[in-house]
Amino acid sequence: MTESKAMILGCSGLSLTQDEKAFYKAERPWGFILFGRNISEPNQISDLVAEMRDSVGWHAPVLIDQEGGRVQRIRPPILQHYPSGQQLGDLYRKDKEKGKRAAWLMSRLHAFDLSKFGINVDCLPVLDVPVEGSSNVIGNRAYGDDPTTVTEMGMAAANGMKAGGLLPVMKHMPGHGRGFADSHHELPVVDVSRDELEAHDFPPFIAMKDELMAMTCHVVFAAIDADNPATTSKKVIDGVIRERIGFNGLLLSDDTSMNALAGTIGERAANIIAGGCDIVLHCNGHMDEMQQVVANVPPLQGKPLARAQAVEKGFPIAEAADEAAIRAEFDAMFATV
Repeated sequence: MTESKAMILGCSGLSLTQDEKAFYKAERPWGFILFGRNISEPNQISDLVAEMRDSVGWHAPVLIDQEGGRVQRIRPPILQHYPSGQQLGDLYRKDKEKGKRAAWLMSRLHAFDLSKFGINVDCLPVLDVPVEGSSNVIGNRAYGDDPTTVTEMGMAAANGMKAGGLLPVMKHMPGHGRGFADSHHELPVVDVSRDELEAHDFPPFIAMKDELMAMTCHVVFAAIDADNPATTSKKVIDGVIRERIGFNGLLLSDDTSMNALAGTIGERAANIIAGGCDIVLHCNGHMDEMQQVVANVPPLQGKPLARAQAVEKGFPIAEAADEAAIRAEFDAMFATV
């Protein structure tokens, strides 16, 4: 395998254009991500995933956001509609063991679903802990509004994913739950004290710090770095994510094209790397933007390379399981919801 660059890219449509194939071959993204615009029917998804890997010449990671609820890129009729994190959390609030079982089962079903297409990374669990009045960008994607619920459900979800041979990506480190703005459109600023963040926002990430991958949040934590969102902040990435939380896995930025970040796409990509993220994530598949990303992203080397290699070696072997039985058990839990 030739050396990959520190980026994960999207593509524009249902199959790769000749330009995209040539571009990926030349620029060697470490991985790819799929969105709704890339989905039409089962064989097409499998073919696109194969094309992506063929373009870089190795079994590169292919990611998707398949949480359930409103964030589910592959929808009916291809895959069933799954409940949101909040609906899983509602079950946990009635019966903790049943709630955790539901989170595990749903992730195990995601793994069955996605592995059939060759997709091997699912960007969940959402470990954000919302507060009263925060933006609904997280909203019902969260399992609950307290760190214990979020931690226990997040662990169950990650374990179900790994039991099915896929790897999870924790999001959005070190916590998007207090954002009073939607970071797709503007930059949220969190003004609470470091002590409050320690008590409420960081615990799920600390508990799950040994997972292999996480994604940052485009949120300013004024108590830590008033000038830069977490994604581009050395103070947050070195001081909080690496030191305080203790996460030593592969750190992905949230999407470079989200408007919480300032500057051109190229400047954003450069700032993401300078801040200490390992991988620049760029999702929309616009060639002009991707060209700006590649001009500002280095080859994977040093610690980022070691972390990427740990991910490559870290894909679990799927445990034998009866898909029909798991689906029946899960569906029964939500039959009355």
